[in-house]
Amino acid sequence: MKVVTKHFGELDIDEEKIIKFPEGLPGFEDEKEFIIINNEDEENPFQWLQSVRNPNLAFVIINPFQIFPDYDIIIPKTVQEKLRIEDEKDVAVYSIVVVPKDIKKMTVNLLGPLVINVKYKVGKQVILDDSRYSTKHYIFNQDTGVEKYANTY
Repeated sequence: MKVVTKHFGELDIDEEKIIKFPEGLPGFEDEKEFIIINNEDEENPFQWLQSVRNPNLAFVIINPFQIFPDYDIIIPKTVQEKLRIEDEKDVAVYSIVVVPKDIKKMTVNLLGPLVINVKYKVGKQVILDDSRYSTKHYIFNQDTGVEKYANTY
């Protein structure tokens, strides 16, 4: 299947890699199918969540556990049921990154992680009920080494 993207041009993707978000994402409820585009540099923690239908809609994402090792979430039972989660090894968690003009102010949304059942290719953005997290955690305040990849998204 061909997917046209703003940042990567036309990509030939395997339809089995499409992740369905039945409810869309908050603010983008009509966008229900996405693919994850990995970075060519395997050490680079930034990836893209690209809409299959809208070439202009892509989010920079990151595995939050790579930059916040103490990040700890409890996936609500209702979400586990909706996503048919049976085993935690089938779950991938990503956070959306906001990249402003001043790279040093890059933030990550830890309050609303993307939870994906990789076995069934279905996902949902979950809004956590956890006061430890917010929608804007500064990435460069952490000693994570991601700074060297800041201009590669």
